[in-house]
Amino acid sequence: MAESKFKEHGLIPLVANTAPDGVLQVKFPSGVEASLGNELTPRQVKDKPEVTWTADEKELYTLCMTDPDTPGGIANPGTKNTGWKHFLVVNIPGNKVGQGDVMADYVECGPLKDTGNHRYVFLLYKQPGKITPEGCPSSSLQIRGRRKFTVQAFAEKHSLGEPVAGNFFLAAYDDYVPEKQKKFYTVGNIFTYFTGGSVSK
Repeated sequence: MAESKFKEHGLIPLVANTAPDGVLQVKFPSGVEASLGNELTPRQVKDKPEVTWTADEKELYTLCMTDPDTPGGIANPGTKNTGWKHFLVVNIPGNKVGQGDVMADYVECGPLKDTGNHRYVFLLYKQPGKITPEGCPSSSLQIRGRRKFTVQAFAEKHSLGEPVAGNFFLAAYDDYVPEKQKKFYTVGNIFTYFTGGSVSK
């Protein structure tokens, strides 16, 4: 099921060379769940989800959520700048996400107006060993380190191989996005976005 859905929605080889065998359970506090390409709204997914999977308790895992369609959406591939890091946690013991090292805290989706659906993809990797986090983690209100994020490059750098589980949903602009932009696009974040600078908040 997961393999066919990932391929049907054009995610292979966009986010991974091989589709994951396992399916992550991704449930948001609003009560909705990701279900291999179902359509949700930004308002429904504004809060950090609970992500679970069948894990080997002796292993360490990396969990990532990315939007490979930023900023132009699925229908405008020529506008893509490779990806946006929405959520990244490494060194997760078993499936205890809260005990992992957060490299980028959860940022809700905020697709731009008139860009149609974006694919929001969760991928899980089994680590060969512990990962040393680089730099300061990005908070839920920081752009730093999120732009032009390619999950394949991160996986290759840390020898993660292909994802062992995944899930995804689609979302387009709704009336929540301006609320998100108001709190997220501060002066410091805008400076970071256009210059690549590092601004502490």
